[in-house]
Amino acid sequence: MSAAPHDRTTLEVSIVVDVPLEHAFRVFTEHFDEIKPRDHNLLAVPIARTVLEPRVGGTIHDVGVDGSTCAWARVLAYEPPRRLVFSWDISPRWEVETDPERTSEVEVRFDAEGVDRTRVVLEHRHLDRHGEGWEGFTTLDQETGWPLYLERYRELTRLPSETA
Repeated sequence: MSAAPHDRTTLEVSIVVDVPLEHAFRVFTEHFDEIKPRDHNLLAVPIARTVLEPRVGGTIHDVGVDGSTCAWARVLAYEPPRRLVFSWDISPRWEVETDPERTSEVEVRFDAEGVDRTRVVLEHRHLDRHGEGWEGFTTLDQETGWPLYLERYRELTRLPSETA
């Protein structure tokens, strides 16, 4: 896994998985519930599941064990098997941000490096749009942030039940 910041307002992490491009995209989008840690939670109750709605205009939201929901992202681009872009609708205070002008974007690109090898690049950009306190998000490229998501994703691509 590598991290390569473009500037202070953009974070980038990448990973290479030994699966075909289409499979790599499918695992990320269809199994996002298993990628996102349950303790990354804005709800008042534990998370039962995380849902990524696979379409432009869809949301990424958590569903609590009591049925409550928290939509914390909007799907901005859904282009199988190459690209997924979603908003980061979370404020520097770790609350849902309702003003789209004060949200950042996460782009996940899937690039074939061979028949059975795919590079996945996650770029979290426009962090400064969040306003005061945005600098706190610059730690998302550290161990408990996006690298954790990509490592959990890598493990899912290795499951025998997920062979393409």
